[in-house]
Amino acid sequence: MKEIAKQTGVSISSVSLVLNNRDMGRIKPEIAGRIRAAAKEMGYQPNRIASSMRTNKTRILGFISDEIATTPFAGRLILGAQDAARMFGYTLLTVNTNGDKELELKEIETLQQYGVDGFLYARMFNQPTSVPEVLRKDPLVLVDATDELANLPSVVPDEIRIGKDVTERLIQAGCKRIAYIGLNDSIAAQTGRFKGYRDTLAKHHIAYDERLVINPAIGAEAFAATETLMKTHHPDGFFCFNDARAWSVYQSAAWHGLEVGKDISVIGVDNHQVLAETLSPHLTTVELPHYEMGCWGTRKLISLLEDFDVDEVAPPQTNAELPRLDALRAKVECTLIEKESVVGNVGA
Repeated sequence: MKEIAKQTGVSISSVSLVLNNRDMGRIKPEIAGRIRAAAKEMGYQPNRIASSMRTNKTRILGFISDEIATTPFAGRLILGAQDAARMFGYTLLTVNTNGDKELELKEIETLQQYGVDGFLYARMFNQPTSVPEVLRKDPLVLVDATDELANLPSVVPDEIRIGKDVTERLIQAGCKRIAYIGLNDSIAAQTGRFKGYRDTLAKHHIAYDERLVINPAIGAEAFAATETLMKTHHPDGFFCFNDARAWSVYQSAAWHGLEVGKDISVIGVDNHQVLAETLSPHLTTVELPHYEMGCWGTRKLISLLEDFDVDEVAPPQTNAELPRLDALRAKVECTLIEKESVVGNVGA
């Protein structure tokens, strides 16, 4: 490092920050580039094992999930975490437990043996969760979940805002009888989206009609319930809890000779990479912020580990704005992806 400092005309501490990937927000990019170029030219390779022994830090983060690594959206969540970690010189180790608590404890023990500096704990869907006690002694952030004791930092989608944005868009499209096709469960996503739906109807002085609300199981039950709803109460707009439930609306519309995007408006949630683009016309949908949650959770965790303001370092480009890192229970606003299933939007 002395040789690099001498060749580049900077201090040894500046060289140390750059070579340990801790220069973001501290060293000017052009100076950091000069230091890295000199290190490469001189064949410098950092010894991570020796560094961790000296600093008692491995610059490794543990990412633990239950079922999330087996879902279509897991890749975006992990990618967001990896991109954020890489910006600060951290590496991510990911394990999936499949909901097996005994396996989870073994995986946590293994990660702790590797000396990880902190943990990201992700759950399937936005839900309150009981974090294993063995994790609470380490820096920890929950992703797509909240702590039942309400004292751990966490990040989830803004579910109420989803309900408001979708209902607002349907009203904007001229819908007067907006149906809500929800979930037969009381998870936070269901209660939040339904509240946003009702609040927005009230804001626009549209009377709430419980006959326009169904909460069927997925599959045949959803189609049958949607078919009855459409036949009996004639909604002109449909707010679907997820893109899979929008499929039932498309099926029922075809059965009744109605054209989605012309006769009725339909909006889903998920921006499912298969469903949203396979349905015809393409489905207008809300993109859940998996990348953003992974990114924010990692930045929040690093802010607990480092002694500088991580917020001063710009995050990777995201579709939705990230909350500030001083939030304890952060909520990410979701992006409405306009396609062709809303009246007036065909050909968008």
